[in-house]
Amino acid sequence: MLPDVKKILYASDIEQGSRPAFRAAVSLCGHYDAEITFLHVIEPLSASAQSIVKTMMNDASLLELHDDSLQHLREILKERIDAFCDSELEPEERPAENQIATRVEEGAPDQVILRIADEIDADVIVMGCRKHNAVSQFLLGSTANKVMHQSQRPVLIVPLKKS
Repeated sequence: MLPDVKKILYASDIEQGSRPAFRAAVSLCGHYDAEITFLHVIEPLSASAQSIVKTMMNDASLLELHDDSLQHLREILKERIDAFCDSELEPEERPAENQIATRVEEGAPDQVILRIADEIDADVIVMGCRKHNAVSQFLLGSTANKVMHQSQRPVLIVPLKKS
């Protein structure tokens, strides 16, 4: 069993099949009466993609599109959390609204997850891991693998189905 858990960082790719990891985070939340920070990390565009986008839009339009997209993604996360809670939890199991916060951040996923875990002083990081073929795992690793090896905090890895 984990020591006293008050803050859970749940990192999600919000892909199909990621519910088991969120279910684990909600279960910990209920068991420990903890808070969950639901984090989704957006990877930055490659330099070539940024160059193409900049030729099509001016900086002001690009910034407005960026901000609107982040707000839209936050709304999607809130809807997904509500839908999960409505479909899979009894009313008495559902975390209070102030127990779940959503964050959308940009950067290298493993580094952002570790940074936010430090920032909120998370007691545990919960995340899913999809199975990859051996070659891609060896060459690239997975975000879960990188976080697990770099974190100074407990990390709960939940196996997920391929999307």
